[in-house]
Amino acid sequence: MRILHTMLRVGNLQKSIHFYTSVLGMQLLRKTDYESGRFTLAFLGYGDEENNSVLELTHNWDKHNYDLGNGFGHIALGVNEIYKSCEEIQNNGGKIIRAPGPMKHSQTVIAFIQDPDGYKIELIDLASRQKR
Repeated sequence: MRILHTMLRVGNLQKSIHFYTSVLGMQLLRKTDYESGRFTLAFLGYGDEENNSVLELTHNWDKHNYDLGNGFGHIALGVNEIYKSCEEIQNNGGKIIRAPGPMKHSQTVIAFIQDPDGYKIELIDLASRQKR
């Protein structure tokens, strides 16, 4: 078994695709409209679906925003050179909500950004990541 994808419901599909591709560097792998169901699925990732876990964005045509609730935490992405990555993300229009720095009680350097729908994305500096 392996994780295939994580799904997020988004209010503005084009804005979200732009964020994940232009700001975070993912590739749009496939996008399918389901006219009879009035929704679109878009799959994005850093590699093909056969060998990588990917992100599924679900856009319900008649719903433009969602209550994120308090059960969802975040998506985590491993990055090299976290300070440089955050600078590039910010220069590309991304919103940094926690600047890069050591995690509390750890030497692992992390940062948090937010996507257009308010979902949190944790960036983890791979070089500083503690062995588990």
